[in-house]
Amino acid sequence: MAVKSIQFNHHTLDISYEILNPDAKVDLIILHGWGSNKGLMKKSFAPYLSGFRHIYIDLPGFGNSTCNLTLTTKDYARIVELLMIHLNAAKDIILGHSFGGKVALLLDPKVLVLVSSAGIYVSKPLNVKIKIAIFKVFKIFGLAKFRNFFVADDAKTLSEPMYETFKNVVNEDFSDEFSKYEGKALLCWGEDDTATPLSSAKKINTLIDDSKLITYPGDHFFFMNVAKDISINIKETFLKTLEHK
Repeated sequence: MAVKSIQFNHHTLDISYEILNPDAKVDLIILHGWGSNKGLMKKSFAPYLSGFRHIYIDLPGFGNSTCNLTLTTKDYARIVELLMIHLNAAKDIILGHSFGGKVALLLDPKVLVLVSSAGIYVSKPLNVKIKIAIFKVFKIFGLAKFRNFFVADDAKTLSEPMYETFKNVVNEDFSDEFSKYEGKALLCWGEDDTATPLSSAKKINTLIDDSKLITYPGDHFFFMNVAKDISINIKETFLKTLEHK
């Protein structure tokens, strides 16, 4: 594991990363989801794709990476890009799980691997909408200290900058960004995913011209059980990009 200090918007962020197969010629950047870390992704994919240089990154505010300012998804992409410049990494293949999928998309790689990616807005259930409305009233009367009774589980333990970041990224609709992507996309999804439902995958598959959707049994973290098969499909997808050279 290594750490690189990145200067961004007059702040210093320490970004933790790990590289496997350092002599390989093709780069595979792997980005985790919200609340996760590079260790989970490494545990899943490290045994496979030995012909690629794996670069596992803790996104700012997660794992061993720091974050002391409020960010947007575009900020995350720029920070990853700055780290890639430092590592002399190419945008050959970028894999993103959940929130990491949106970051991967903005980086515009040659091959985009979306694993139960976020980015398609799904309307909240009525009970959630009511909780949000009540909390807004509480804030008006200076009762924001009761935040934990109202916020999503993903946000309860966050620092103030990360909570504001969470609010920036949680309800984004990236439909336009998906439709503008011009590379090859591999979509891998859990059939029982409730965080980013299969309907999102089907919509993304229609938005990206050159995309392939593969579904697997399992929930939002299905990939931990089928990383070998996903890896085989990543290799096949990348090889197809070489056929057109």
